Amino acid sequence: MSETAEFPDYLDVDYSDGEGEEPEEYPTVNHKIEKAIEVTKTGLEQYENPVVMWTGGKDSTLTLYFVKEVADRFDLEVPPVVFIDHYQHFDELIDYVDHWADEWDLDVIWARNEDVGDIVDAQDLEPGDDIAIDDLSEHNQHHVRNILEYEEDTFPFLLDTYVGNHLLKTVALNDAIEEYDVDGILSGIRWDEQESRADETFFSPRHDPDIYPPHDRIQPILQFAEPDVWEAFWNFVVPDTVEDYPEEGYVPQGQDDLPEGIEKEDVPVSPKYFAGFRSLGSEVSTDKSADEPAWLQDMANTTERAGRAQDKEDLMERLRDLGYM
Repeated sequence: MSETAEFPDYLDVDYSDGEGEEPEEYPTVNHKIEKAIEVTKTGLEQYENPVVMWTGGKDSTLTLYFVKEVADRFDLEVPPVVFIDHYQHFDELIDYVDHWADEWDLDVIWARNEDVGDIVDAQDLEPGDDIAIDDLSEHNQHHVRNILEYEEDTFPFLLDTYVGNHLLKTVALNDAIEEYDVDGILSGIRWDEQESRADETFFSPRHDPDIYPPHDRIQPILQFAEPDVWEAFWNFVVPDTVEDYPEEGYVPQGQDDLPEGIEKEDVPVSPKYFAGFRSLGSEVSTDKSADEPAWLQDMANTTERAGRAQDKEDLMERLRDLGYM
């Protein structure tokens, strides 16, 4: 890891860019897109081993769209994408990722905590079943005992818990960062999404080697609010991606309201959003928010993550400090 050991000496990025700003300072979707292109271009040019964090959700897919567009426009390479497989995804989401990874010719790094996965398979565990700490590898036991300071003998195999989230997502991500010598992660987080992310900057350092392999987070869509993401999808992402989709854009007014000849699987929007989900967490702890598609729901007066288990949301700040997105 010779390059990472020198990190971040070879970079010239402004870590204060976006400090104290809010989405309202980018008043139109075009202003937001211009900033996203600027940040993405800097990220692709400055970092030697960047990756794109892709969850299959709307925010990370919008970020991936900007990466692909900028790479094509400026003759740059599309970096590998990292998908964290926490073993509790909706089947439709995995199918969506597989389909569009093939369609877009993406190099996918499947980040998994295989130690936990092997235990789940060997013991035929279901979500919510207990896993004994002593059954974990030395690496995972170190995280549980020394980093999380968790003292119980077991933890539940659930994503939306402190130990479960850390092992299944953060450890999986940090191990991938180390294995692939990643110096920058293009990530689709937004200022308005959670309080713990409101102070993020467009280039956010993660340089403490005692917590995670040193790297930066490159965050092109901080300035987007939830309605802006959908505006960008139906007016830019989908028309630019789907052959025969109206160039001027078209916003479906129902689950099956797409232009003639176009099916849901032709559109790079997860089918869970069509079905009323606004956030895609795990199949165990995420419910749809309403019956109508996500982009038609009352985004001004309801919370985006209403369908998610709230215990995880209450832990966001601690999880972020440990390397969570």
